[in-house]
Amino acid sequence: CYILQESLRKITTTLALKNDEITNFICCLKQSLENLEGNSSRVQEDLETEFSSLHSVLDELKDSMVTRIKQERASRTYELQSQLSACSKALESSEELLEVANQTLCSSEADDFTQAAKDIKDSVTMAPAFRLSLKAKASDSMSHMMVDFTQEREMLQTIKFLPVPATPEILVSECQVCDNTVTVQWALPEPDTKIDHYDLEHRRTNYEGPPRAREDYPWMVVEGIRETEYTLTGLRFDTRYMTFRVKACNKAVAGEFSELVTLETHAFQFKLDASSSHQNLKVEDLSVEWDSCGGKVVQDIRKDKNRTNQSPMHSPARTAMNSPKRVPSARVGRDRFTAESYTVLGDTFIDAGQQYWEVRFDKESKAFAVGLALRNLGRFDQLGKSNASWCIHLNNWLHQSLTAKHNNKARTLDCPIPDRIGVYCNYEEGETDPQIHLKYISSPPYTGAAFPHPVRGTT
Repeated sequence: CYILQESLRKITTTLALKNDEITNFICCLKQSLENLEGNSSRVQEDLETEFSSLHSVLDELKDSMVTRIKQERASRTYELQSQLSACSKALESSEELLEVANQTLCSSEADDFTQAAKDIKDSVTMAPAFRLSLKAKASDSMSHMMVDFTQEREMLQTIKFLPVPATPEILVSECQVCDNTVTVQWALPEPDTKIDHYDLEHRRTNYEGPPRAREDYPWMVVEGIRETEYTLTGLRFDTRYMTFRVKACNKAVAGEFSELVTLETHAFQFKLDASSSHQNLKVEDLSVEWDSCGGKVVQDIRKDKNRTNQSPMHSPARTAMNSPKRVPSARVGRDRFTAESYTVLGDTFIDAGQQYWEVRFDKESKAFAVGLALRNLGRFDQLGKSNASWCIHLNNWLHQSLTAKHNNKARTLDCPIPDRIGVYCNYEEGETDPQIHLKYISSPPYTGAAFPHPVRGTT
């Protein structure tokens, strides 16, 4: 009966997960239908606008060319009309002169004839008819105003929808997650010289599967990328994954987004365990300070469950796949640390993989230590005073000094006081000691260090 119950429970769980996936997919389909309606209306409006613009250009061009024809006709008409008027007047004057000449020839009086002939001769010499050009000043041809839109008509007949850029493919094998940065590479199915730029979108998530109906984080957009790769810097790995998609754009239209690609950020998240702290330490989530009055701050367990946006560090990504184990609350009625062991533990055990975090501190602090400890660290043990802990100790009482401590041995570090201290634990190398790095500006590549036993971050 127990086996059947377990089998039924597994089937029920699987079915519930599948129902959740189907529900999310239905939401996506409904959203796609809404987007389709909106996008169809938008492109139709754009098409009508473009054709209206084209009609406007043709109408303006037609009006301009008709105006030129009218101006040319008016100019030539004026020239020809002026020439016609001058010729008509010259012809009228010539006809009058010819009539006078004929009358003179018929005259019988010699004296009158001689004087009349002389006057006619002078008049003919000065007649307008002999000063006229009998060549038309303007041509009646308008062939230079003829048009042939055959080529343009063929071009108009080739009008079609803009080619949408092909959908890029993100090259997962070429993507890198390291040191609070993510480098994403992609490629097009075929080279396209008309691509103007790419738009990359990324979103933090704690789910590896398909997108959910309601995500906790919005898409962040990087526009105008000219190359087929991009590196995001200054990230904060406070979720388990980051999801990416990219699209190509030409001068007028954008293509479809690529398939979603989810990259694991291997974020190491923990808080300080207030229930494990010394009475004279005041602990709040990710900070600890000296409290001479004593008394712990008891954390709200329900608040613990809702923690999604807090992280103790800007952590480089790691290749480890193992997840640290959350620590149960300390026993009630007995302090985890007492006497001069002013210590507080992290709330996460580390027993596999590679883990890294950083600690920032107040430069005015008189003294503190940060490091790692085995689970069997004693109640009265100070960090670095036994073989169960490793730490960096800052002393700021009389003069500043940094000291590395382990197994009651100390080594002074000859270096300036850093901005932060990084702690790195690597089980994969098979070594025994952790590495604790002093951080000034940026993080160097880390190698080294592991533990044979589960350890916890301490301060």
